Amino acid sequence: MTQPAGWICECTNQGCLFRFPAAWEDDRRLICPVCSALTACRLLAPKEGEEGDIRREPGAGPVVALLLDNIRSTYNVGSLLRSAEGAGIAHVHLCGICPRPDHPKVAKTGLGAEEIVPWSYHPNARIAAERLIGKGWRLWSLETGERAEPIFRITSQETQRVILAVGNEVTGVDPALLEMSERIVCLPMDGAKRSLNVASAGAVAIYWLRHSQEL
Repeated sequence: MTQPAGWICECTNQGCLFRFPAAWEDDRRLICPVCSALTACRLLAPKEGEEGDIRREPGAGPVVALLLDNIRSTYNVGSLLRSAEGAGIAHVHLCGICPRPDHPKVAKTGLGAEEIVPWSYHPNARIAAERLIGKGWRLWSLETGERAEPIFRITSQETQRVILAVGNEVTGVDPALLEMSERIVCLPMDGAKRSLNVASAGAVAIYWLRHSQEL
């Protein structure tokens, strides 16, 4: 029998009525975390397609890989691995200080993707990029600056065998990688801030590179 996805619970205290989700095995759902009254809980059916962790063959579209250049946060790495798995990224290259997918904190945001998506670790991002270019990959970087062009102007016909470098949360992409990059792409920013969180920006970029042909 397939295990339910969890519970949705609502406090029975009419002065509270706090509503919240709970994991299948979490008995704390029986008591409201706000007022400590009893709750009424309803089972949630499993989400379609979430049974098991077998990697499906990526759908049609450009072959795209991801290079994580010295991303320090386990949560950002885990989130990027989950996005990479969902987008059908061919391979994730983790470089320098990037925590590896077998780090326990990566799993908190990877949610199993860290066990599915193909990955490898390289101590030096510059050397790794040189080797990948030598194997026919086209290095692009996700970064701001004079060379940067909005990624949404790029069509899927241009993105075959691209490896996208995403850089450190503070210092960005290594200058050596920028010098080697065939193109530098960015996300248009209409607000006061110049960039998004690296995991958010990376997710948007790889989905565009992989799936813009479907729009």
